[in-house]
Amino acid sequence: MAKIHSFSINSLQREPIDFSQFDGKVLLLVNTASKCGFTPQYQGLQELHEKYKDDGLVVIGFPCNQFGEQEPGEADEIKNGCLVNYGVDFLITEKIDVNGPDAHPIFAYIKEACPGLMGNDIKWNFTKFLVARDGAPQRRYAPITKPKKLEGKIKRLLKGG
Repeated sequence: MAKIHSFSINSLQREPIDFSQFDGKVLLLVNTASKCGFTPQYQGLQELHEKYKDDGLVVIGFPCNQFGEQEPGEADEIKNGCLVNYGVDFLITEKIDVNGPDAHPIFAYIKEACPGLMGNDIKWNFTKFLVARDGAPQRRYAPITKPKKLEGKIKRLLKGG
């Protein structure tokens, strides 16, 4: 199975993001939405980003409109929703699908590597995935899991454990 570092995607600003640049970093990948009951989790994700970015954590949000059409906007609307309302300055990608035949390859890979309790499909917005420094997916977290709850595992991964 390929490592996460072999993938690429465009940013919200349509700039290429090559995941090989994240070799040696711990990744927190999250499918996001601007109009979801879990949207306030942007604040917790931003707090993790600010606290651990200098230690090697990279938080990446992947806007997705597959769950209740809670990310209906285009890039500018998404940017205003998460960047302005929540002060987000971590990476946000272009809007993607995370399930189905058009799922972005990153999510096809990460779902296979970290299956859910009831199958591989993502069930809702703000599903989170942690990836170790070597690119190996570690664990999937449910949408209800607040970002703060991941802090202990993030610290262990940043230390190499």
